[in-house]
Amino acid sequence: MTSTRKTLRALVNERRGVLVPGAFNALSAKVIEDLGFEAIYVTGAGVTNMWFGLPDQGFMGLHEIADHTARIRDAVNLPLIVDADTGFGNALNVRHTVKVLERAGADCIQLEDQVAPKRCGHFTGKEVISTEEAVSKIKAAVDARQDPDFLIMARTDACATQGFEAAIERAQRFAEAGADILFVEAVTKPEEIRSLPKRLSTPQLMNMVIGGKTPITDADELQQLGYGVVLYANAALQSAVAGMQKALGLLKTQRRMDEDPNLVIPFAERQRLVGKPEWDALEKKYT
Repeated sequence: MTSTRKTLRALVNERRGVLVPGAFNALSAKVIEDLGFEAIYVTGAGVTNMWFGLPDQGFMGLHEIADHTARIRDAVNLPLIVDADTGFGNALNVRHTVKVLERAGADCIQLEDQVAPKRCGHFTGKEVISTEEAVSKIKAAVDARQDPDFLIMARTDACATQGFEAAIERAQRFAEAGADILFVEAVTKPEEIRSLPKRLSTPQLMNMVIGGKTPITDADELQQLGYGVVLYANAALQSAVAGMQKALGLLKTQRRMDEDPNLVIPFAERQRLVGKPEWDALEKKYT
């Protein structure tokens, strides 16, 4: 049976713009798998927003994301790309981060080059570390992995502070250091989106942030351009919050709520998603 890591490597190398939604907990991951997507992104912003009720500004630690990764790994069988922020420190911390997340069930980790505490890639006020330090952290991650099929994704936020050309130079250095996937974050122009796959030979991820700085581009166009992954890291989170606001707003005004499919999933569908029929069968087997 092919491992999820081999599966993810093959998906990325096909460069067909595989759509990858973000999950912020095990149930959102099960919904993604149930809908037929091919991989899942364990989103640091989503975990921070939904777990702590805080903005994506470096409040999440290694063991929080490792705990969520392990729970999601137990819940689904799809490849997991895990947001490891800045690696939670220097190159030595990155080595520890790789080992912890690989053990937790990640198939790929994303490391970025921001100064800690990091910020969401589409916030203002970001700063990046030196290219040399960022490269050393990628090298440390490559050296630390136990499974050669475990993927390292290198993200640069240099577009916002140093410009597009500087970001390309950094990404190329990351590829030379051994990164398997490149992620140039928060490009702001359609021509930059079109340019990246021509300028960098390593497979790339393009991040589609709803309401963010990067122009939303159709996944078919990104596939034609040669992107390996098209990420929608927080589409599930944003739609979940919209659904909660709508349903609970009506509950507050109407003071009751029935099983309206436009507002809530049916009780039976909720049980199906969390595998209750399978657990019922096991209970019957062991009783």
